[in-house]
Amino acid sequence: MAAVTLGIPSVRGVPRRAATPAGRPRPDTPLLLDRYGRVARDLRVSITTACSLRCTYCMPAEGLPLVPRDELMTPAEIGRLVGIGVRDLGVRDIRFTGGEPLMRRDLEQIIAAARAAADDGLAAAGATDRVRIAMTSNALGLDKRVDALVAAGLDRVNVSLDTVDRQAFATLTRRDRLDDVLTGIRAALAAGLAPVKINAVLLPETLAGAADLLAWAVEHGCALRFIEEMPLDADGRWTRDDVVSAADLLDALGRRFTLTPAGREDPSAPAEEWLVDGGPATVGVIASVTRSFCGACDRTRLTAEGTVRSCLFGNEETDLKALLRSGADDAAVADAWRAAMWAKPRAHGSDALELSDDAFADTVRSMGAIGG
Repeated sequence: MAAVTLGIPSVRGVPRRAATPAGRPRPDTPLLLDRYGRVARDLRVSITTACSLRCTYCMPAEGLPLVPRDELMTPAEIGRLVGIGVRDLGVRDIRFTGGEPLMRRDLEQIIAAARAAADDGLAAAGATDRVRIAMTSNALGLDKRVDALVAAGLDRVNVSLDTVDRQAFATLTRRDRLDDVLTGIRAALAAGLAPVKINAVLLPETLAGAADLLAWAVEHGCALRFIEEMPLDADGRWTRDDVVSAADLLDALGRRFTLTPAGREDPSAPAEEWLVDGGPATVGVIASVTRSFCGACDRTRLTAEGTVRSCLFGNEETDLKALLRSGADDAAVADAWRAAMWAKPRAHGSDALELSDDAFADTVRSMGAIGG
């Protein structure tokens, strides 16, 4: 069991702590700063726990318990939180996740509310850049809605696709829908959402087909990223022995392609990239288990119920939706959000200085319930 030095410095000379009305500490700064000097600028917003697939590493066969409709954030509430994030907290990237975002019939209204709030927030903050709005999806039905989503303000889409082998896809997702997913991807490309990024979870049963998936992605102009499986499965069956490592993947891909290290597109990007056969195509690897990148994490997450999670593996949540519905003003919501992020764990839900490479805090929610 290897020890992983996380490389996250303690914060020295941070602004003095203020206190929220609930008495929780936070730094006296407008940004989403944590105790280890990281600043969150990337907002992930889960909008449902429902999904049209049943991927074995994400959901049980019967699916996750559905959040009652009146407990889900509304488009107006999502827009308000996005506005607070952009105007007051320095958020510059927004990604909608699930479950499956396309399960929300009002997804176009959600994207439109987020776009309007983000643009207004930038103007109020005196910023001139553009907030990027993206979505992670399985692409089922995307062909029927992509034009409306782009018109509403969607900039980019990541599609979850682990294999292009039809039988392997049906076994893994418990649904024979590969053709529909590929149709959705083609529609996204035609709508100008390029580059479409493909997220593939590394699994023992799909490793043999990894090179075929990369060949398909290169042929269709998609940017493929493989992700080491994390212990966020709904059934709790994950073990370190089952993890296909980045090294295993690169060895398998290297038998068919020439891979040249290309680093990361920016320091906070989770994917290490390699040029494929000299480029320009690339393949990325998110080695979340064997090569921890927690030290550069810049994410803040909202669950479908409107609670802030500062870390995928931290079970503590702060209920922002309750503040909205109780009549709290934007300043109070922003203060609560800052306090939640100030308490962010060092890594994997823990404040330990070092972690073994299979040490993750026990997480009550699965990935399907948290959002990617």
